[in-house]
Amino acid sequence: MPVPNAVPAIESSGLGRAAVTLADVLTTAIAFHHTGGNGIEAQRLCQAILNAKAEQFEALHYFGVCEAQRGQFEPARCLLTRALEINAESFEAHTNLGNVLLELKRHEEALASYDRALALNPDYAEAHYNRGNALLDLKRLEEALASYDRALGLRPEYAGALSNRGDVLCELKRHEEALASYDRALALDGDNADTLNSRGIALQELRRYEAAAASYERALALRANFAEALSNRGNTLRELRRYPESLASFGKALAISPEFADALYSRSVTLRQLNRHEEAIVDLERLLAIKPEQDYARGELLDSRMHCGDWRLFEQSVLQMREDMQAGHRSCTPFFLLHISGAPADQLQCALSYVRDKHPRASRPIWRGGKYRHDRIRIAYLSADFREHAVSYLLAGLFERHDRSRFEPVAMSFGPDTASGMRTRLKGAFERFVDVRDKSDREVAVLMRELEVDIAVDLTGLTQNNRTGIFALRAAPVQVNYLGYPGTMGADYIDYIIADRFVIPEEQQANYAEKVVYLPNTFQANDANRYYPERAPTRAGAGLPERGFVFCAFNNTNKLTPRVFDVWMRLLRKVEGSVLWLLGSNDAVRRNLRREAAERGILPERLIFAPQAAYAEYLARYRVADLFLDCMPFGGGTTASDALWCGLPLVTCAGEAFAGRMAGSLLHAVGLPELITRSLEDYEALALKLAADGALLAGIRAKLAHNRTTQPLFDTDRFRRHLEAAYVVMWERSQRGEPPVSFAVKPIPESA
Repeated sequence: MPVPNAVPAIESSGLGRAAVTLADVLTTAIAFHHTGGNGIEAQRLCQAILNAKAEQFEALHYFGVCEAQRGQFEPARCLLTRALEINAESFEAHTNLGNVLLELKRHEEALASYDRALALNPDYAEAHYNRGNALLDLKRLEEALASYDRALGLRPEYAGALSNRGDVLCELKRHEEALASYDRALALDGDNADTLNSRGIALQELRRYEAAAASYERALALRANFAEALSNRGNTLRELRRYPESLASFGKALAISPEFADALYSRSVTLRQLNRHEEAIVDLERLLAIKPEQDYARGELLDSRMHCGDWRLFEQSVLQMREDMQAGHRSCTPFFLLHISGAPADQLQCALSYVRDKHPRASRPIWRGGKYRHDRIRIAYLSADFREHAVSYLLAGLFERHDRSRFEPVAMSFGPDTASGMRTRLKGAFERFVDVRDKSDREVAVLMRELEVDIAVDLTGLTQNNRTGIFALRAAPVQVNYLGYPGTMGADYIDYIIADRFVIPEEQQANYAEKVVYLPNTFQANDANRYYPERAPTRAGAGLPERGFVFCAFNNTNKLTPRVFDVWMRLLRKVEGSVLWLLGSNDAVRRNLRREAAERGILPERLIFAPQAAYAEYLARYRVADLFLDCMPFGGGTTASDALWCGLPLVTCAGEAFAGRMAGSLLHAVGLPELITRSLEDYEALALKLAADGALLAGIRAKLAHNRTTQPLFDTDRFRRHLEAAYVVMWERSQRGEPPVSFAVKPIPESA
């Protein structure tokens, strides 16, 4: 095999053929290599030997090492392979070949080379270390950890092995141990920017954001152009809600590395949190041009476009995500899929994939089968939304009314501690209110074990601010998915989902990873003591025309789809003088939806956008509208409840999945099943009929006004007793050591 990149023979080395032996030249080349001298000169000297004696082991070996140091890995592989054909007993050459193969991403071959080196010298720490690197790349994490530990057993002060061992522990979600390993590495090599960056990641996972930011700052002081550390610092600053600094940090990373996919993605996350969706779209489009396979980016791009009412690539994007999902790619999160697919089987498949990726079952659960013996069943509610939020508006009354002789409710809050009347009310509703936002998933799970929680209820599910990792650690004997996420979580560590026979028909149970608990009337809790707007604003005060029928659709704008919008525009066309009242969260959605209306022949000014408002003002708006129009495939939950609470009838089209059947459940529970349709054609026809027939709509309004206080939907205490009955069944099965099963709660008469 010819040697690549040939150089002149020995005479050109400056030493002269007559003056030196081959051994002298080799000694000089090795000295250059080991002392960090002129690498090109070392190669020239090795080449001189090879020209004089083609099969010289030492020259081939060191020439191969020099080529590898120059990044010429394929030539290096050829040289080292030739060297080992001459001397297969060199454990160093086997190790160096393994290193080159690792650079070439030929991991299994690299492992074989390291194993040959270790067969020759079992105490060669470098081979154990590099073997760990290959195993880490292959995600064979426990084996990688064992290799690093073996290297450290031979050389306890091996800083590289300590640092990479930390990387494995991070992958295994053992972040406290990872942090200790990084700290040991830094005690030996305190100026290692890579280790400081990795340490920051571990601290971030432990939710120690200030310390993480400081670690990144130390890394950047050592290496100012460290794009990865800048990007990671941006993520930490976002968690600290220091948004301008977060965006600036991503900007610096991208100035250094314009095609840095992680920085583009992370900056888009920050922009989306700030509702700056048009800017997020630019980053996500650029990201997908660079890295089309980026997990979840296609879904987030379409979600931002939907927040902007930009549907120009809607059908194409949905089709692409379906194809990706069928091929096993992770194009979107389960929560976003609810917005574009009403197929329960697709939602289950997406949730299973997401949980495997982000929140796999822990190998070492916190609760391991012990039974607690309490006088009362201890229930922990976990949420990011114990504040002025839809979840709390619905649940506050339930929390206050829990039967304290039988149940001990505990709140575990991992959302912001915002000063508000609702936060104060919730703190008084629980026997314990624990703020765990600064604790890691493991710390929260351990705390729940120490509190001996019998039933843990996840009120956030797979929504944006989820802490599913707490539940993945099996923090309690019984774990429940309720209210915050209207779909399956796809996790075998979530035992039950709270539903009713409408939102999850029995024939759909197979599409839910959880066992289904059927409550008698509706899945949704409601607070009978929440604010009721006695007075309606004037039409002018609400920004509405004095005359004309008002169709209202106050769901989030990213729930709007072109197909449903087509129906709404036909209704405006058929109902003279009518308007459509929407939420207007940003300039782009107002601009784009008005353009879409014009393209369908509707004057843009017939779309009226309500600005953000305080909760009381928001509820009062429902008193002015004439008819609420539900969305699909992701319909209204709290918004539908708000409309009915305020006396506004709604029309819904029930889909197949939980998220598309919530409003139908509420209509059944308030005694208005006639407002539920099963097709968009029937939905349109019913909405048109109600808009055209004033007497019919007035009768529906009167029926709703009566039923609001007599039917089960807003009977908080009756709902509370049904849910508590469900908790008792779950707890009793757990106490008997029986696995979860689907079951139905027997109806309880109305509250006395």
